Parts: sequence; C-alpha cells; structure tokens
Amino acid sequence: MILFFFFLCCQEMIIASEKDEVKGSKEKKFLYDIVANGRNGIDVDKFDYIVRDSRACGLGCNFEYQRVLETMRVIDDEICYRAKEYLTIHKLFAARADLHRTVYMHAKVKAVELMLVDAMTKANDVLQISSYINEPAQYWKLDDTIVKTIETSTSQDLKESRDLILRIRRRDLYQYCNEYSVPKENLEHFKSVTPQDIVCSQNSADATLNEEDIAVSNVRIDLTRGNNNPLNRISFFEDYDSTRKISICDGAVSHLLPASYEDMIVRVYTKKPDLVEAVSKAFENFQVKTYGVKTQVHETPTKTMKKRLRYHH
Repeated sequence: MILFFFFLCCQEMIIASEKDEVKGSKEKKFLYDIVANGRNGIDVDKFDYIVRDSRACGLGCNFEYQRVLETMRVIDDEICYRAKEYLTIHKLFAARADLHRTVYMHAKVKAVELMLVDAMTKANDVLQISSYINEPAQYWKLDDTIVKTIETSTSQDLKESRDLILRIRRRDLYQYCNEYSVPKENLEHFKSVTPQDIVCSQNSADATLNEEDIAVSNVRIDLTRGNNNPLNRISFFEDYDSTRKISICDGAVSHLLPASYEDMIVRVYTKKPDLVEAVSKAFENFQVKTYGVKTQVHETPTKTMKKRLRYHH
C-alpha cells in the first residue's frame, strides 16, 4: 500500500505540471516543477538529457546545470533563480534547441523515423499494432522487438514492411531533397505541408509524381513555449539577501538574445531515388507559389543524388 501511494505521488509530480501551472490548493507547489515543469520548462529531466546526449554525441555543451542548482531558492512557493544567472538559464533552452536541430530532428534521423512509421502502418493490418493503444497489458510490449518480428517474418503480407526495415539496415534511406525555414511572418498561420502540396506543384509537362512517392517532415523547434520567451515565465531574485521575486524583461540583460523563439523547418524526401530531381523542382515551385520566392538556402545535393542512382542501378 505504501508503494502504491508512493507511485501515485511520483505520477502526480510528473503529470501535474504538464499544463501552464499546477492547479488547486496543493502544499509546496514548487515540488511539482522539479521533474516535469510545464510552467516554464526548467526541470531536472532537461538537466539530465542535455548533458547526457551532448556527451554521447560528442558535442560541446556550454550549459552548466550546477550553477542553476546552486543559485536557486524558493520564494512564495515558487522556485526562483538569481538574476545574475539569466544568461545561464537561457543557455539551457538554447542547448535544448540545438540538440533538436542537430540530433533529434536531424534530416537522416527523420528519414529513419518516416520509414519506420511507414513500416508500422503497412504492418498494422497483420499485427494489429493500433489495437494495443487502449490495452496497457499489451501496449507495454510495443518495443524494438516488433521490428525484429517484422524483419524475421516470412508472411507475404508483411513483405512491404520487411523491405522497409531492410532498407533502414542497409542505410538505403528515403532520399533527402531539400528544406526551408518558414519565414517569420508566416509562422503564426502556418499549415503543415503535405505530399499532396508537392505533387500539385510539379510542372504539368513533367507530371510524374504521386503522393506515395513523397514524404514530408514538418519540424518545429522552439525554446519550449512556442514563439514566446520562456524566461518571461521565470521569477528571479536580485541577490541572496532578497526575499522578493522579480521578473526580467526582454532586452534588460542583453540585446544579443533572439527576438523570435521558434523555427518551423519543412523537409521533403522522396522514397524513390530516381525522383530526386522531380521532387526537388516541385518543392521549389511550392515555395514560390506559397511565399513568392524560393526560400531554401542551398541547392539539392546533386552529388549525393548521382551516387545514390549509381547504387541503385
């Protein structure tokens, strides 16, 4: 019984702060911001994975979580931070965003993800994967073994899924064509780009593309609170003898900090290497049609395209 209540307390501390703030008349509300802080995003979970993943990927990390831990205190039932550490806390959010851009949302990582999603979707009728969602006793079994199940099956109904897994093993990934960052003025009303958008943008004289030949990844990277500065939700104190919490406005510490707090990156892939050129042209047409200009900043990697074509032929 004691373990049961302990589990409930731990669960509550993890999920209670998923929203903007903890609701209700809980004692010591600041405790609910330690593990999963939905109010301003500063929590030990980020401290852990930012340092861990930066080290594992051989990346540098200029965020020092020790400084944050050593200069925090509770005022009015809220965890507050010394004003002098404003830039240190900003590095927390910047380091997280950098990991998303260079590791978690890397173009090849997303290519593998898209292929796995397709493999699972094609296998769903046979393996009934989606039926496990509402059955906890079955859902917890959905780990990497399902990939091995598909890979080792001899069922003809799983051949398409099996071929996709084999392509991943061979690093024969969906071919990255290009990407662009959505202009700042278009972020607020951005609608996810779909394969249909790309197909509809191909030149009528070169109409060779089908939706099933294209994969699109709409990647949002922010500082945890969309296009809002997460530091505006953080309370500070002036020095250790202070008992009053304060807010720090944008620009009060540095004018070198960003004026915008989110990126939306649209990437397009083709599932067939011989369609790289056609998809790339259609993607450029889509940008011009949508924004009036070609917003991508580099050309499609033609050397890689030619190499991949040689590989397949």
